[in-house]
Amino acid sequence: MARHLFREVDGYYLHVLFPEESVRSALNYKPVPGDVFIVSYPKCGTTWLQCIVYNIFNGRDPPAGVMDALREMPFLEVQGAECIKHMTKPGAVKTHMPFRFQPFSVDAKYVYICRNPYDCCVSFFHHTKNFYAYQFQDGTFDEFFELFIEGKPDCGDYFDHLLSWYEHRGDPNVFFLTYEDLKKDTRAWVLKIADFLGEEYGRKLRADQGLLEGILKRTSFETMKEMNAKVNETLMELKDLSEDQKPGWLKHSTKTMGVEATNQPVAGDFIRKGAVGDWKNYFSADQIKRLKERIELKTRGSDVMDLWKDIGLP
Repeated sequence: MARHLFREVDGYYLHVLFPEESVRSALNYKPVPGDVFIVSYPKCGTTWLQCIVYNIFNGRDPPAGVMDALREMPFLEVQGAECIKHMTKPGAVKTHMPFRFQPFSVDAKYVYICRNPYDCCVSFFHHTKNFYAYQFQDGTFDEFFELFIEGKPDCGDYFDHLLSWYEHRGDPNVFFLTYEDLKKDTRAWVLKIADFLGEEYGRKLRADQGLLEGILKRTSFETMKEMNAKVNETLMELKDLSEDQKPGWLKHSTKTMGVEATNQPVAGDFIRKGAVGDWKNYFSADQIKRLKERIELKTRGSDVMDLWKDIGLP
């Protein structure tokens, strides 16, 4: 992977495709009452959670068109703070920020989802390999593993991110969950998320099982897999925008990476397996040993790994 494609913006480590102006405005945003943020380290179930929250708020799928979807489910570091002013509310804003960078207020709400480091590493490897902008098309899992161990993939160190939010799991305005729990009992966790977003949402779903069943169906893994066919259609939709239609963040990406890089289709599935335990198909015995050592080093004094004590991690 071309390491020169990553840099820090005011201490926040991420890919150059994230416009510096957008990142800075995101870092300096002051949340207001009613703001809802969906936060995660990359490849921990963010898209799935976004769709669940969108369905709870709206009772339907997100818009198919890319610009409409980005307006209703914005990505803060990509689009900048202006996106919050123009988004449809109620709604949720996606970020990948560790707590120290996340715009935080007791008047806003935060839904944080995490995933065990083994499966996260594998999923992040495929994501990095599939997106042309990372210039990792011929990269191997062994190579990506080294980045992950060093804490140098996109958005920085997995453990720093996880621990920063784990410390706030008891805050009244933070809802903390794991990908594995959401997958194990989606119905129960959708109701818990709805209650957190507002008691009226939980009451509504309990009073009308049809609404709840609709959310579960629209956000099932089988339905989410159908998004794969739409990802490249979305990219082509961005490609076909005129210069006047392109938002500033897209112009930045094109200028930074070039037209060829930003117009390349995704090489594989964006929604891949969604499995718990797929790491067993990738990790060597030595890599298991090294990640266990990394876990011991980074989480010493914390019980955070107990989140996954029942799923057979090494």
